[in-house]
Amino acid sequence: MTTGTDATVPPVAWRDTRKPLWPLALLVPVLPFLAWLAWRGTGDAWAWWLTPAVVFGVLPVVDLLLGDDRRNPPEEVVPRLTADGYYRWLTYLYLPAQYAALVLCCAVRARGGLPWIGAAGLVATVGVVNGIAINTAHELGHKRETMERWLSKVALTPTGYGHFYVEHNRGHHTRVATPEDPASSRLGESFWAFWPRTVWGSLRSAWRLETSRFRIRGRSPWTWRNDILNAWAMTVLLYGALVLVFGPGVLIFLLLQAVVGFSLLEVVNYLEHYGLARQRTVAGRYEKVDPRHSWNSDRTVTNVFLFQLQRHSDHHANPLRRYQTLRSFDSSPQLPAGYATMVVAAVIPPVWRRVMDHRVLAHYGGDLERANVHPPALRRLRERQRRRPATTPEPYAG
Repeated sequence: MTTGTDATVPPVAWRDTRKPLWPLALLVPVLPFLAWLAWRGTGDAWAWWLTPAVVFGVLPVVDLLLGDDRRNPPEEVVPRLTADGYYRWLTYLYLPAQYAALVLCCAVRARGGLPWIGAAGLVATVGVVNGIAINTAHELGHKRETMERWLSKVALTPTGYGHFYVEHNRGHHTRVATPEDPASSRLGESFWAFWPRTVWGSLRSAWRLETSRFRIRGRSPWTWRNDILNAWAMTVLLYGALVLVFGPGVLIFLLLQAVVGFSLLEVVNYLEHYGLARQRTVAGRYEKVDPRHSWNSDRTVTNVFLFQLQRHSDHHANPLRRYQTLRSFDSSPQLPAGYATMVVAAVIPPVWRRVMDHRVLAHYGGDLERANVHPPALRRLRERQRRRPATTPEPYAG
């Protein structure tokens, strides 16, 4: 069941009231240029923390003030929305802005003279831009059009995370909300325990998936047609070109910003499915993915900035739907805030556990056995449940 569909508006008259707001998604790769202007104007190295401050400080406050928008477009207008090139071009335009920001920051790094606080802010700035670019890659990589799939790899190139293109589409979407999925975090698992498991596990899974695709056909995976190898080759070429232009000293900077970028992706992965589990059917298979298996948020501002990534429940149930047509469902478990806020909470384990653990249990009617539980945390969670039984405002409807 969806929430807030504009049923009172005739489909022929329905208009996307957020249409003028979607270009705000392009503000993120523009922020480094504003930071550069502030740094040049004041000489204050703290200016390079503008981008992280806006993304993780200003956006959560604006999100809180503006609240949720749970309206859904009528299904009759979805074909028209899907065909509207305006939405598609906004995702395309992120890429040149992303690369321009990367070149600018490499030039600043090569120039030198930044104190350590400015250098750290520079790494964080370009890491945030390229990390959020993975969301653009996510949107493009799910589409059938060949050009969009290649543009997805282009967006992934600065972080060196090209294998995400394979693992997310063919691994994560198949195994989501199961113990077998390295990108689905478990109840009681901290982000810092999840990070090495998902980074290494996703890489291994992607390589197995892609090499098996060739071996099934009796072909060698060592070919430019291998989607992991050609994506990684794009990263090598990009880094090589930047080293030639700006000198070898920029290589460490590129590697550090890549870690920041893909870590931002992984903390988002962490919060999207935390503790949620698909149940086994009588046949022993996992139930079909539906909106109950992803955490959702309808916070207006962050949804605009992230091309509605926060309507993650509909995305997993219908991965080919374009961002402007994604819906909110009553059955989806809801995060208490937008992603920008929840990312900050996720990296502080005591805060995260206090905010989220009871919500996971409430989603399953207090039944710990229905959740995707981190094995080392099981004893602690059972003991805590005995001391303080979970409330069940929204019992699991499985």
